[in-house]
Amino acid sequence: MGAAHSASEEVRELEGKTGFSSDQIEQLHRRFKQLSGDQPTIRKENFNNVPDLELNPIRSKIVRAFFDNRNLRKGPSGLADEINFEDFLTIMSYFRPIDTTMGEEQVELSRKEKLRFLFHMYDSDSDGRITLEEYRNVVEELLSGNPHIEKESARSIADGAMMEAASVCVGQMVSIWQGIDIETKMHVRFLNMETMALCH
Repeated sequence: MGAAHSASEEVRELEGKTGFSSDQIEQLHRRFKQLSGDQPTIRKENFNNVPDLELNPIRSKIVRAFFDNRNLRKGPSGLADEINFEDFLTIMSYFRPIDTTMGEEQVELSRKEKLRFLFHMYDSDSDGRITLEEYRNVVEELLSGNPHIEKESARSIADGAMMEAASVCVGQMVSIWQGIDIETKMHVRFLNMETMALCH
Protein backbone atom coordinates (compact mmCIF):
# COMPACT_ATOMS: atom_id res chain seq x y z
CA MET A 1 0.00 0.00 0.00
CA GLY A 2 2.88 2.35 0.81
CA ALA A 3 4.28 1.96 -2.72
CA ALA A 4 0.88 2.62 -4.32
CA HIS A 5 0.39 5.71 -2.14
CA SER A 6 3.87 6.94 -3.08
CA ALA A 7 3.17 6.35 -6.80
CA SER A 8 -0.12 8.28 -6.67
CA GLU A 9 1.62 11.11 -4.81
CA GLU A 10 4.29 11.19 -7.53
CA VAL A 11 1.58 11.32 -10.23
CA ARG A 12 -0.17 14.21 -8.44
CA GLU A 13 3.14 16.05 -8.28
CA LEU A 14 3.68 15.49 -12.03
CA GLU A 15 0.12 16.70 -12.72
CA GLY A 16 0.90 19.92 -10.87
CA LYS A 17 4.22 20.47 -12.67
CA THR A 18 3.05 19.67 -16.21
CA GLY A 19 -0.71 20.21 -16.34
CA PHE A 20 -1.30 16.68 -17.67
CA SER A 21 -4.05 14.50 -16.19
CA SER A 22 -3.18 11.16 -14.57
CA ASP A 23 -4.54 9.35 -17.68
CA GLN A 24 -2.35 11.44 -19.98
CA ILE A 25 0.68 10.82 -17.75
CA GLU A 26 -0.01 7.08 -17.93
CA GLN A 27 -0.28 7.20 -21.75
CA LEU A 28 2.89 9.27 -22.04
CA HIS A 29 4.68 6.84 -19.72
CA ARG A 30 3.83 4.01 -22.13
CA ARG A 31 5.21 6.10 -25.03
CA PHE A 32 8.33 6.88 -22.99
CA LYS A 33 8.91 3.18 -22.32
CA GLN A 34 8.45 2.34 -26.01
CA LEU A 35 10.85 5.09 -27.02
CA SER A 36 13.47 4.21 -24.38
CA GLY A 37 13.22 0.45 -24.95
CA ASP A 38 12.01 0.03 -21.36
CA GLN A 39 15.04 1.89 -19.97
CA PRO A 40 14.83 4.63 -17.28
CA THR A 41 16.20 7.30 -19.65
CA ILE A 42 16.05 8.33 -23.31
CA ARG A 43 19.09 9.29 -25.38
CA LYS A 44 19.09 11.16 -28.72
CA GLU A 45 19.57 7.93 -30.68
CA ASN A 46 16.26 6.60 -29.30
CA PHE A 47 14.50 9.10 -31.57
CA ASN A 48 15.86 7.24 -34.61
CA ASN A 49 12.92 4.81 -34.21
CA VAL A 50 10.25 7.50 -34.72
CA PRO A 51 8.94 7.18 -38.31
CA ASP A 52 7.30 10.63 -38.44
CA LEU A 53 10.58 12.31 -37.48
CA GLU A 54 12.62 10.44 -40.07
CA LEU A 55 11.60 12.69 -42.99
CA ASN A 56 11.24 15.92 -41.04
CA PRO A 57 13.76 18.44 -42.43
CA ILE A 58 14.34 20.00 -39.01
CA ARG A 59 14.52 16.62 -37.25
CA SER A 60 17.86 17.44 -35.60
CA LYS A 61 16.45 20.67 -34.11
CA ILE A 62 13.36 18.89 -32.76
CA VAL A 63 15.41 16.12 -31.15
CA ARG A 64 17.92 18.64 -29.77
CA ALA A 65 15.05 20.60 -28.17
CA PHE A 66 14.23 17.55 -26.02
CA PHE A 67 17.74 17.70 -24.51
CA ASP A 68 18.17 21.49 -24.28
CA ASN A 69 18.73 22.43 -20.63
CA ARG A 70 16.75 25.66 -21.16
CA ASN A 71 13.65 23.65 -22.14
CA LEU A 72 14.26 21.21 -19.29
CA ARG A 73 14.44 24.20 -16.92
CA LYS A 74 17.89 23.05 -15.79
CA GLY A 75 20.07 25.94 -16.84
CA PRO A 76 20.71 28.76 -19.32
CA SER A 77 22.67 26.62 -21.80
CA GLY A 78 23.98 23.19 -22.66
CA LEU A 79 22.49 19.84 -23.60
CA ALA A 80 21.64 16.86 -21.42
CA ASP A 81 23.06 13.48 -22.50
CA GLU A 82 19.82 11.74 -21.54
CA ILE A 83 16.41 12.56 -20.12
CA ASN A 84 14.23 10.73 -17.61
CA PHE A 85 10.44 10.46 -17.63
CA GLU A 86 9.89 13.69 -15.70
CA ASP A 87 12.14 15.54 -18.18
CA PHE A 88 10.17 13.97 -21.04
CA LEU A 89 6.89 15.19 -19.50
CA THR A 90 8.37 18.68 -19.07
CA ILE A 91 9.14 18.83 -22.80
CA MET A 92 5.79 17.34 -23.80
CA SER A 93 3.99 19.93 -21.66
CA TYR A 94 5.07 22.62 -24.14
CA PHE A 95 2.92 20.85 -26.74
CA ARG A 96 -0.12 20.45 -24.49
CA PRO A 97 -3.18 22.28 -25.88
CA ILE A 98 -4.34 25.32 -23.97
CA ASP A 99 -6.95 24.36 -21.37
CA THR A 100 -10.16 26.32 -22.00
CA THR A 101 -10.77 26.57 -18.24
CA MET A 102 -7.52 28.52 -17.75
CA GLY A 103 -7.67 32.15 -16.76
CA GLU A 104 -6.34 34.83 -19.13
CA GLU A 105 -3.08 35.14 -17.19
CA GLN A 106 -2.43 31.37 -17.33
CA VAL A 107 -3.18 31.28 -21.08
CA GLU A 108 -0.68 34.10 -21.65
CA LEU A 109 1.96 32.32 -19.55
CA SER A 110 1.42 29.06 -21.46
CA ARG A 111 1.67 30.90 -24.78
CA LYS A 112 4.93 32.57 -23.71
CA GLU A 113 6.40 29.21 -22.69
CA LYS A 114 5.51 27.71 -26.09
CA LEU A 115 7.10 30.67 -27.90
CA ARG A 116 10.19 30.42 -25.67
CA PHE A 117 10.51 26.72 -26.55
CA LEU A 118 10.36 27.57 -30.27
CA PHE A 119 12.86 30.37 -29.76
CA HIS A 120 15.30 27.93 -28.12
CA MET A 121 14.97 25.59 -31.12
CA TYR A 122 16.36 28.29 -33.40
CA ASP A 123 18.79 29.94 -30.98
CA SER A 124 21.28 27.10 -31.48
CA ASP A 125 24.20 28.76 -29.67
CA SER A 126 22.09 29.67 -26.57
CA ASP A 127 23.11 33.33 -26.69
CA GLY A 128 19.55 34.63 -26.31
CA ARG A 129 19.37 35.88 -29.91
CA ILE A 130 18.42 34.36 -33.24
CA THR A 131 21.03 35.68 -35.63
CA LEU A 132 20.47 36.03 -39.37
CA GLU A 133 22.88 33.13 -39.87
CA GLU A 134 20.82 30.87 -37.59
CA TYR A 135 17.69 31.94 -39.48
CA ARG A 136 19.39 31.20 -42.81
CA ASN A 137 20.42 27.72 -41.58
CA VAL A 138 16.82 26.91 -40.61
CA VAL A 139 15.46 27.98 -44.01
CA GLU A 140 18.18 25.94 -45.74
CA GLU A 141 17.36 22.88 -43.59
CA LEU A 142 13.66 23.20 -44.37
CA LEU A 143 14.34 23.36 -48.10
CA SER A 144 16.90 20.54 -48.08
CA GLY A 145 14.11 17.99 -47.58
CA ASN A 146 12.51 18.95 -50.90
CA PRO A 147 13.73 16.58 -53.67
CA HIS A 148 12.85 19.17 -56.35
CA ILE A 149 15.24 21.83 -55.02
CA GLU A 150 18.97 21.44 -55.59
CA LYS A 151 21.39 22.30 -52.79
CA GLU A 152 22.62 25.49 -54.50
CA SER A 153 19.04 26.68 -55.12
CA ALA A 154 18.17 25.98 -51.48
CA ARG A 155 21.19 28.05 -50.41
CA SER A 156 20.15 30.95 -52.69
CA ILE A 157 16.58 30.92 -51.37
CA ALA A 158 17.90 30.80 -47.79
CA ASP A 159 20.17 33.79 -48.53
CA GLY A 160 17.18 35.69 -49.94
CA ALA A 161 15.10 34.85 -46.87
CA MET A 162 17.96 36.06 -44.65
CA MET A 163 18.06 39.40 -46.50
CA GLU A 164 14.26 39.70 -46.24
CA ALA A 165 14.43 39.02 -42.49
CA ALA A 166 17.15 41.65 -42.14
CA SER A 167 14.81 44.27 -43.61
CA VAL A 168 12.00 43.53 -41.14
CA CYS A 169 12.15 45.74 -38.06
CA VAL A 170 11.82 44.27 -34.59
CA GLY A 171 8.33 45.73 -34.09
CA GLN A 172 7.06 44.00 -37.23
CA MET A 173 8.64 40.70 -36.12
CA VAL A 174 6.93 40.89 -32.73
CA SER A 175 3.53 41.52 -34.34
CA ILE A 176 4.10 38.58 -36.73
CA TRP A 177 4.89 36.27 -33.77
CA GLN A 178 1.87 37.55 -31.83
CA GLY A 179 -0.35 36.80 -34.82
CA ILE A 180 0.62 33.11 -34.85
CA ASP A 181 -2.04 30.80 -33.46
CA ILE A 182 0.54 28.90 -31.43
CA GLU A 183 -2.09 26.94 -29.51
CA THR A 184 -3.19 24.96 -32.56
CA LYS A 185 0.03 24.97 -34.60
CA MET A 186 2.39 23.59 -31.98
CA HIS A 187 1.77 19.89 -31.55
CA VAL A 188 3.70 16.63 -31.77
CA ARG A 189 2.19 14.32 -34.35
CA PHE A 190 4.78 11.61 -33.80
CA LEU A 191 3.51 11.18 -30.25
CA ASN A 192 -0.20 11.12 -31.07
CA MET A 193 -1.46 9.09 -28.14
CA GLU A 194 -4.53 7.66 -29.84
CA THR A 195 -3.20 6.55 -33.21
CA MET A 196 0.57 6.46 -33.36
CA ALA A 197 2.75 3.55 -32.31
CA LEU A 198 6.43 4.36 -31.99
CA CYS A 199 7.67 0.81 -32.40
CA HIS A 200 6.47 -1.89 -34.74
